[in-house]
Formats: sequence, C-alpha cells, structure tokens
Amino acid sequence: MVKFCSECGFENKEDAQFCKKCGKPFDSLKNTAHKNQNNNKPKNNNVLIIAVAAVICVAIVAGAFVLMNNNSGDGTNILPSVGSNNNSSDVNNVSTNLDSNNDSQTQKSWKLIDTYTGDGSGTKSIPVPAGHIKIKLSAYPIKNYATNHLYVDGSNGESGGVDWGSTSDVETKSDSFEYSSNSEVEFTIDYYETVSWEVKVYQYC
Repeated sequence: MVKFCSECGFENKEDAQFCKKCGKPFDSLKNTAHKNQNNNKPKNNNVLIIAVAAVICVAIVAGAFVLMNNNSGDGTNILPSVGSNNNSSDVNNVSTNLDSNNDSQTQKSWKLIDTYTGDGSGTKSIPVPAGHIKIKLSAYPIKNYATNHLYVDGSNGESGGVDWGSTSDVETKSDSFEYSSNSEVEFTIDYYETVSWEVKVYQYC
C-alpha cells in the first residue's frame, strides 16, 4: 500500500508521516479513503459496463426466442404467401372487370337512325334497314275541317298513322309501332293537308 501526497501527489510509503517530497504531514485516514475511492472508481465503471452489456444480450436472446416460438407454434407465416391469395384476388378483379366491360358492350338501346319531315300533301318512299325497328310519327293538320292524315305503310305489312275528321280538334297527333326484320323494308309516307309532319326511325342495337 502507498500514500499519495494531497499537496504534490508524490507517492510515499504507507507508514510515512510526512511527504518525502514536499514535507506535508499526512492524515492517514483521509489519505487512505481517498486512495480507496480512486481505486474503486475504475472498477465500479467496469462492473457497470459489463452489467449493461449482459442485460442487452439477455434481452436480444429472449426476443429472438419468443419470435421463433410464435412463428413455429401456430404454424403461420408472417410473410404473405405468393401465388395463392394474392393471385386469386387478382384473378377475381380481372374477371369482374371483364364482366363489367362485356355488360357495357352488350347493353343495347334505341338509337335514332333517320328523320323525315315535310308539309302539305303528297307521298314519299323511305328505306328502313334490317333489325329491330321502331317508327314514330306525328303531324299537325291544316284547319280546313277536311279529312287530313299521315300514314306510314311498309312492304312487310307493318303500318301506323294519324288522321282528323271534319269535326276533329285541330291539334298534333302521334303514333308509333315496332317490328323486326332480317332485311331492308320499303315504307311509303302518305300525308294530306298537313301544316307539318315528322317521321323518325329508331333501331335497337
């Protein structure tokens, strides 16, 4: 054991009463305590570092052990399976999109394909294409209390029309009819004493 002088720091023997270098008298109790504290500080620091490192290692090992047990115990996989659920979901989405596209493509409606207008009296021939056809007609008569009319007659026997007698109100009248044909049909528009008339041809497609 040695003593360190508190004045100059010189190292002296343990039983020295005075510093060999500067001559300062020693207080044996204080010097010994000071020496022990200096000796213990590095040791305490080393123990603390070792303890912290041990705790961290134990925590890492425990976490890895728990994770391995969870993965192996219930038989499930954390990562999503490739080629099963994701692929089936994609296939379903593609199928739904194709179905909706097909529905929108196959949805049919009435489309106006021709419009014919005129006035007075006369006849007019019009060709109507094949398909599911609807013909709408309307007319307004001259106010002369005669037998005014608008008739539309087809070569396939289909027809429609409006007329007014001598006592009929002078007002617009309308009519319509539908038919289906695999070939073009020739129609004749017959109109008499009209202020105006209109014939519209629709096709369902």
